[in-house]
Amino acid sequence: MNDTKSVVALPDRLSSNPRSPHYVEVCFEQNIGIQLNGKERTDVEEYCISEGWVRVPSPKALDRRGQPLMITLKGTAEAFYIK
Repeated sequence: MNDTKSVVALPDRLSSNPRSPHYVEVCFEQNIGIQLNGKERTDVEEYCISEGWVRVPSPKALDRRGQPLMITLKGTAEAFYIK
């Protein structure tokens, strides 16, 4: 038997935060990798391929709700599934 999963194509913009309108739960059934300017990033919270940016949490700064502030990094963004 062949156990082939149908892989959902990654959207242009995706967020890992369930409160975001860009959150797609089906995409997170497999691990997703993100490259920014040819360097793989493991701390990406949200990305947009067409606009060329990723959002990562600040290492120290917190907002008034205790959540880390998001920093936007620009460059060539690529998203892919990790096998």
